[in-house]
Amino acid sequence: MLCGADGASSGIASRKTETPLRVEVETQLDMGRVAVGAGGGAVELDPLSGARRLSGDVVDLGGFAVTGTVTVTGEPGAAVRVILPASVDLDSDRGRRARVSGLVTDLNAAPRLGPDGRLQFRFGGRLQIAGLDDGDYRGRIPVTVEYQ
Repeated sequence: MLCGADGASSGIASRKTETPLRVEVETQLDMGRVAVGAGGGAVELDPLSGARRLSGDVVDLGGFAVTGTVTVTGEPGAAVRVILPASVDLDSDRGRRARVSGLVTDLNAAPRLGPDGRLQFRFGGRLQIAGLDDGDYRGRIPVTVEYQ
């Protein structure tokens, strides 16, 4: 129990660890550079392969698409749960919006910290862009990790 006094007991089961989890974003998600026509489109980045797929009226302008990379440290061997939001709105320098949805990781169904107390994973998603919405889109994707 992190908030109780030493030696205090409770009727609620709690983890025996006092090792806090530390979540560090090593690499930010970057969909690369694209041009979007009047029909709009999407850019999808797969965290398993790192492959970028374009759909709709989207043209590749180069640049490197990079999956997000997160390192978690804590109690060795502990089971954890990683929570990503359903979607995140990004804002452009021109006041326009785009949405990243379908955020997924390359983790298995029951992730655990390794024997060294570390777990590294990648995440990707799908950027939906309306027609002719140009600009440099930025936003924050909250990554929550908790012991199970």
